Amino acid sequence: MSWDFWIALVLLFLGVVYGYTRPGKEDRVAILKKGVITGVILGVIFGLVIGILVPGISVVGAAIETTIAFLIIAVIFALFFIVGTIIGDFLERRRS
Repeated sequence: MSWDFWIALVLLFLGVVYGYTRPGKEDRVAILKKGVITGVILGVIFGLVIGILVPGISVVGAAIETTIAFLIIAVIFALFFIVGTIIGDFLERRRS
């Protein structure tokens, strides 16, 4: 199995723990927004670094491509975390 499967599994587990330990329902839209913002920021930073360090690559092109890639990855990982919070909230309600 690849590394992204294990990262997704860890994020799912962390989401369950987060949802279970925090009282009340979690603000899932805010979690998704934070994931999108993090993906964009990391994408721009890594894209600029790649564009500057690798000769023959457009800095703007690398920044755009890397930003899109990081945005997609961050949204997918945030969705796994959100599913984990749903499970954690369910377990918290069942415990009560």
